[in-house]
Parts: sequence; C-alpha cells; structure tokens
Amino acid sequence: MSQEPQTAAVPDADETDDVREIQVLEFKLGEETYCVDIEYVSEIVDKGSLTAVPNAPDYVDGVMDLRGRTTSIVNPKALLNLDTGEGESKRIIIFDSNKFEDDAAVGWLVDEVYQVVRVAREEIEEPPLEKDDSIEGIIKRDGELVIWISPVGAATAP
Repeated sequence: MSQEPQTAAVPDADETDDVREIQVLEFKLGEETYCVDIEYVSEIVDKGSLTAVPNAPDYVDGVMDLRGRTTSIVNPKALLNLDTGEGESKRIIIFDSNKFEDDAAVGWLVDEVYQVVRVAREEIEEPPLEKDDSIEGIIKRDGELVIWISPVGAATAP
C-alpha cells in the first residue's frame, strides 16, 4: 500500500513578500534622502502658487486648492527641525486624508521625488531616538542611509 507524500501548505509568494517587504516613496530634503510608506501617499503634484495663512505655524507654507479641497502645505524641514540647507522645493507629496484622524488634507513640500522602492524588513533598523514618533526607522541601502518618516507621527511632532 503506497502512501502519497504529505506536503505542508506553502503560502503564496505574494503573501510572504507583503510580510517581509514594504514599499516606500523616496524624496529629497536638502542633501538627504527620506522616505514615507507609500500607503500614505495619494498623489504627487508640482509646486504651484500657495496662499499664505495668517498666524499659521512656521512649518505651514500655505494652502492650495487641489481639486476643490483646501490642502495645507507643510514644510517638513521646518516641521521636523531639519537643517537641510536651502534646497529649492519643487514637488508636493499629497497624503491620503483617510489616514489621518482629523481627515486633514495635507501635503509635504519636498525638493525632489525619486522613486517608489521595495524595502526588505531586515534592511530597516530601529530609529536611534525612541521618543521620536516621526521616525519609523533607518534604511541602509546602496551605501547610504534613508530616514523613514511617519507622516502621522510627524503631524504630532510639535
């Protein structure tokens, strides 16, 4: 009597990849590269004209009308107290308002947007400062460090 070999159920490659990898959008602030989880990103737009908001915090560069919705444009350099030089901000990363408790329409003014990349979980190191909710981790890739920022943590930073 021959028995058929028993095989363990093997998860689909996609299921295990999702657990081991995350997709991030890399962008430039000054001379440094930063990234955010792509799940927070709604779209990327060119910097247009911004309307100044009186008495706004110094990290708010203004507001813009984006498809009929007033969107606050935040300068992450000022928000996160980064000394990144005087790079010219040309692009705005618009975040998915559903990811924020107050359903806020927010965008970050960045110097340049690079690419969406997959990052293996083992490439992510814990942030050096445990009390800083704005930093998710540090990614070592191609001999460089990329700082992974949480838009939700950064929104509560000040």
